[in-house]
Amino acid sequence: MEKIIHRAASRSFSNHGWLQSYHTFSFAGYYNEERIHFGALRVLNDDMVKGGMGFGTHPHDNMEIVSIPLHGALEHRDNTGRHEVIRTNEVQIMSAGSGIVHSEFNASKTDPVSFLQIWVFPKLRDITPRYQQQAFEPTGRNNKLQVVVSPEHESGALLINQDAWFSLGKFDAGNTVDIVSKMAQQGSYLLVLEGEVEVAGEVLQRRDAIGLTDFDKVTVKALKATEFLLIDVPMN
Repeated sequence: MEKIIHRAASRSFSNHGWLQSYHTFSFAGYYNEERIHFGALRVLNDDMVKGGMGFGTHPHDNMEIVSIPLHGALEHRDNTGRHEVIRTNEVQIMSAGSGIVHSEFNASKTDPVSFLQIWVFPKLRDITPRYQQQAFEPTGRNNKLQVVVSPEHESGALLINQDAWFSLGKFDAGNTVDIVSKMAQQGSYLLVLEGEVEVAGEVLQRRDAIGLTDFDKVTVKALKATEFLLIDVPMN
């Protein structure tokens, strides 16, 4: 098994006043040749946007973009005429494909919104742009993994144009779960949202992350009440 550790404090931080953003991988003005991507996982931004502020209209193409609100709500508009609000316990995916133009704003004029913005390289290029969002019952991840994004038509999961899975877990202290490799040349990237876990001989705390490759199964143990995001992606 190979592993790479990304401690929370090692991430790049940008403070734009209205936006505070932590970058795990090279993004915008942050470049680190050792942190370009983890397999098909290209961007993992941990963002906080002030009330009434947001990202103005801008384009994307040939990228799978997943947004996961952690606190608050995010307002989405795009050039297909879609206008949605994504709230806590919902997940959004946008397959930019051949090209889409959209904006993202804090849905509140007063309260901040915190969310993860994640980009994954697509499996097929130039597909017709596609948008989905789905609410996920938080009890569905109590002491187990709840699949929220999948390349397959799993019950309730959002469809991604890549051999990738996103799972959320919420574990009581002392409970364990096994990460099992789903395919050859898979990488698994685990981000601790809250709490503390032990995995592959490493103790990870809030916003620490670990990337694992060349394994069949590895156990994650919650040392404290813990929430985490697991992203399985192809490495080739």
